[in-house]
Amino acid sequence: METRNKRPWGYYQVLSDAPDHKVKRIVVEKGGCLSLQRHKKRSEHWYAVAGEGHATIDGTVIALRQGIAVDIPQGAAHRLENISTANLIIIEVQTGTYFGEDDIERLEDKYGRI
Repeated sequence: METRNKRPWGYYQVLSDAPDHKVKRIVVEKGGCLSLQRHKKRSEHWYAVAGEGHATIDGTVIALRQGIAVDIPQGAAHRLENISTANLIIIEVQTGTYFGEDDIERLEDKYGRI
């Protein structure tokens, strides 16, 4: 398994990194919440494999649980939050023209990373 990239909300692992896509396994721990963010150069597809959470996309909240998938269009404000006591595990598929971590524009962040 790839290296764990630790974050205040949990961690992610890069499963595939190619010129035309990137795939991550995202683990959001109990009480964890990613920043409200958007990307200029990529869209994302989230597929929930375990746990329960909320995906917020341009103000619309969607309940996530195993087997539920959501699409985040390029430029959409979005956030992922764990609402259960178990880890929320998401497979994220990024498509677009650039997949670097510096293509994150944070709009809100409970960990003070703006």
